Amino acid sequence: MDYPQENIKPYGNEGTKVKQVERMFDHIAPTYDQLNHTLSLGIDRSWRRKAIHTLRPYHPQQMMDVATGTGDFAILACRELQPQSLIGTDISEGMMNVAREKVRQAGLADRISFAREDCTALSFAESSFDAVTVAFGIRNFEHLDLGLHEMCRVLRPGGHLVILELSTPDRFPMKQLFFLYSKIIMPLIGKLISKDNSAYTYLPESIRAFPQGEVMQKAIRNAGFSEVHFKRLTFGICTLYVATK
Repeated sequence: MDYPQENIKPYGNEGTKVKQVERMFDHIAPTYDQLNHTLSLGIDRSWRRKAIHTLRPYHPQQMMDVATGTGDFAILACRELQPQSLIGTDISEGMMNVAREKVRQAGLADRISFAREDCTALSFAESSFDAVTVAFGIRNFEHLDLGLHEMCRVLRPGGHLVILELSTPDRFPMKQLFFLYSKIIMPLIGKLISKDNSAYTYLPESIRAFPQGEVMQKAIRNAGFSEVHFKRLTFGICTLYVATK
């Protein structure tokens, strides 16, 4: 199935989405953390903790964090859940270079590693991981269904998928406030800090186009998952999805 966000690209129509997203994240990597925390007013930290806490009862030992970016989620998951190993995968070496330095400074290099991977064609064997996570990266997938199928394939039976993604509130007044924030303030702050005119115009567009709630729940189920649940956080600005293989 085609989803609207698959056709939204940071830099116009030339080239594939995956190549444009890689270029964008390589470009904004040095300022990404500052932007993330500024644009979310710091609430993104509590969202990450909520997502990680859903995995606590299952004690996952082998984990993969897809679209790991600068590694914030991977580091927090490693500290909170104490897995034997966690591999962060991403298409942007620029982002992962920032992540590698953060992991080194955190003293976690013996447990967290990184690898350049295309989420729609992962190099790992079937049933390799107890848990797979994606925080704020799944809307950048060029082919959502393929990415979900691949994450299901590399999970062990009984393993868990946890997805955090930004979403658009659907109730007054947050719906209207978020529209103004994402249309005017988000691109302005993004442009000032990252010096990339396109990246933070692309961000709100990709959020609005991404399948949400029940539609996303159905897509996850169609990829081979069962017990798919979702919860809207902070008036619907973010949605947490949890599924079992």
